[in-house]
Amino acid sequence: MIKNVTVGACVHSDFVKPKRIHYSQEGVSKVWDMVEVHDSVAIILYHEERQSLVVVKQFRPPVYLKNNDGYTYELCAGIVDKDKSLVEIAHEEILEECGYHVPLEEIKRVTSFYTAVGFAGSVQTLYAARVNESMKVSEGGGVDVESIEVVEIPLNEAKKFVLDETKAKTPGLMFGFGWFLENQL
Repeated sequence: MIKNVTVGACVHSDFVKPKRIHYSQEGVSKVWDMVEVHDSVAIILYHEERQSLVVVKQFRPPVYLKNNDGYTYELCAGIVDKDKSLVEIAHEEILEECGYHVPLEEIKRVTSFYTAVGFAGSVQTLYAARVNESMKVSEGGGVDVESIEVVEIPLNEAKKFVLDETKAKTPGLMFGFGWFLENQL
């Protein structure tokens, strides 16, 4: 249960840096406020034995301010804040968040795209991997103060899940599900 929510100014952050951009476009001076943020990786995980897509559910305070619930369904993902390759970060996130040890060579790059283009413009690189119970090494759930629930969406319910507006989802999850349903990894 979420309690004692307050909102205040962000004076210093290791994750976001507010900036103001001044520029000229077609002779018109303009100003745009943005935040500089880390790029990220996200992974579509297909559980072969259960014929399901493995996602994470976690509390996101900005979503809470919009819907008084704050729990979102997302692809397994993480920020690029380490001196490692993107696929190594993806591997680490799969292990930490979902509890599966997937060999690096079995994590396939799908594409990359820009996210939050109106205020951040960060790049997310999307990967896909198959998992099964022989790869399960922990319950997942994240590290440190993360509180992540691992959720499986049966493949035959994936399209309905994506269109269910009662569940907060990220565009990356929606795109990833669509890509998977089209390509079947």
